Amino acid sequence: MSTGAVATPLRAGVIGIGQMGRGIARNLAAKGLLAAAWDIREETRREASTLLGPGIPILPPGELAACSDVVVFVVPGSADIEACLSGVDGILAVDRPGQVFADLTTSHPDATRRLATLAAASGRGYLDAGMTGGAAGADAGRLSLMVGAEPAVLERCRPVLEAFTARVLHVGGPASGHTMKLIHNMVLHTTFLATSEGCRLAEQAGIRLETAIAVMNAGNARSFITEQRFPNHILSGRFDGRSTVSNLAKDLAMAATYARDRGTPGLYGPLTASLLAQAMADGLGERDFTTLYLEMDRLLASAAKASSQPDTP
Repeated sequence: MSTGAVATPLRAGVIGIGQMGRGIARNLAAKGLLAAAWDIREETRREASTLLGPGIPILPPGELAACSDVVVFVVPGSADIEACLSGVDGILAVDRPGQVFADLTTSHPDATRRLATLAAASGRGYLDAGMTGGAAGADAGRLSLMVGAEPAVLERCRPVLEAFTARVLHVGGPASGHTMKLIHNMVLHTTFLATSEGCRLAEQAGIRLETAIAVMNAGNARSFITEQRFPNHILSGRFDGRSTVSNLAKDLAMAATYARDRGTPGLYGPLTASLLAQAMADGLGERDFTTLYLEMDRLLASAAKASSQPDTP
């Protein structure tokens, strides 16, 4: 009979319990791993017992860090994480060597490296992980993560990550997870807009949208967009992808900048970024991104008009 000590389960704190974070936190709570949660929005904090169930403490970042082995950030970006780390009441003011920061944002890899350096200086590990699966995947505990981290850091917090994921893919060292996420989103959102353009053309030719999607799914043009996004959120009439146009625009602008800064030629990424920038300029930023299908004719006309204009000397 074994007489070894039973390992104490890791405890995780989640900062950011919005569309993605609430599902992540719920899954951690269901497995007894959630120590505390926090959100910058007062309304969300008030609703926390409904979102997460009673008994989960809602603590500001410094206090949350004091009771957490892993701090999971599900916030908009690196600036939001740095705000949580900084100040006399911030996370870095708490002495927790060995703690791991799990950064689930979509951020520029250069900013990620800087935050990882700050974490290392305080004796902590840093893991950057791009997520795919959307809010529905977070709710179901079926996200896929593309992780950038030192192997030992990943293995330390793997039990926490596996509580809300279907797959954890280690793609390389620090910042490589966020690099891969930018590339993933560039391909994903470009595919969405290209599919939308084709489907609008089909509708204008008198082909029903349902038929066009069925044909694509029977052939080699099928993708996540045709198999899931269109049936669930566009053909259904719900337009509830649970992410905004502004989020897509931010991601694509970041991807285009990342490629440009490295001298890598690109066409489709910058084109998608420009279409999303046009949607932002048209005041669509806070709308669900699936509603872009309804705006495709106008967005494409604006893009065609801009490309036909002579260059200014």
